[in-house]
Amino acid sequence: MHAARLHEVGQPFHIDQVAIPEPGPRDVLVEVKACNVIPNLRNVVTSWPEWFPYLPLPELPAIFGLDAAGVVAQVGSQVRNVQIGERVYVNPGRHSGDSYASRGGDPLNDPSFTFQGYFGFGPDSHEIYQDYPHGGFCQYMKTPADGLVTLPDSVSFEQACRFGYLGTAYSALRKSGVRAGTSVLINGGTGTLGVGAVLNALAMGASRVLVMARNRDLLERIRQLDPQRVRVLAHGDREVPEWVREHTDGLGADAFVDAVGPGAPHEITVSGIDSLRRGGRMVDIGGMSEELPLNMFKLMCFQISVIGSNWFSVAEGQEMARMAEAGTLDLSVFEHEVYPLSEVNEALAAVESRNGGFTNVVVNPATESAVTMRDHYSVSAAGD
Repeated sequence: MHAARLHEVGQPFHIDQVAIPEPGPRDVLVEVKACNVIPNLRNVVTSWPEWFPYLPLPELPAIFGLDAAGVVAQVGSQVRNVQIGERVYVNPGRHSGDSYASRGGDPLNDPSFTFQGYFGFGPDSHEIYQDYPHGGFCQYMKTPADGLVTLPDSVSFEQACRFGYLGTAYSALRKSGVRAGTSVLINGGTGTLGVGAVLNALAMGASRVLVMARNRDLLERIRQLDPQRVRVLAHGDREVPEWVREHTDGLGADAFVDAVGPGAPHEITVSGIDSLRRGGRMVDIGGMSEELPLNMFKLMCFQISVIGSNWFSVAEGQEMARMAEAGTLDLSVFEHEVYPLSEVNEALAAVESRNGGFTNVVVNPATESAVTMRDHYSVSAAGD
């Protein structure tokens, strides 16, 4: 099969011929129909070992690609329920399966937690990469059967491969207590994470969705998603706590989701925390890197929680798929820019000029001259 592999950090991807993987007893083989080109991927393949040496990459040459969707092409001997031909999203979160956290039903907090096709969170990630070395930038990938989200026919593969960012936002909203009738403030609401947070907050029944960002044109587009419930503020136009209380009957927001990334100033995040009502919760998903000058006595007195949230469970992904099937989670707003696998480097460059979080840059390996499953056993591994 064809695969886009990174041979050296900081260099372009190469299109190589590699063997189609063989699924283990509890694995499935997925024919990839779409894989998201996430905005942070350029950082990962150019600067990650220097910036975050404690977050290991797979051994090079490696097949990257975090968010893949496709069709089940083969199942392992012990897979009982997943069927060949099913349309699926591959949740790339991998864990050891037998750690204290994994056995306790909390795989996201396994010390070995690893993103298949991206990076890991500890030295044991290298063992997981040996078991699951394929990201989504290839024609077929092996993945555990319990990592799949089943897709309804109404969700396209291009929409499904956005589930990584959507799911990250959805999990954060759940941790913050967003539900029908609540209010939520979203910082960075026009970016890739932020748009997902807005869409999910609306789907979850939030009665007021307050969105902050810099780009006024994109903010207006966000407001038009639901003019009755969405209010927007360009950074610098108003004092944030005053504006939030104006739209929440003077109480403050029930929840605050911070979706801005490294490099953003901490002042806006602090103002968002100050905009919470008594008992409110702030959840960070963007990884804003500046240190926060928090008044812990004030947080204690007003019972304000500050929470970090990283990724989402397979169950949460399935919940989103059901919301999309029901029409409450509207995925039609995304504009898909689809590239063949051979143009993966062009796709990576295109992410830099995307139209905020509405643009979805996708690689489709199925557009290559495919190696079919009947040729499976005649394909030999290439080179490395």
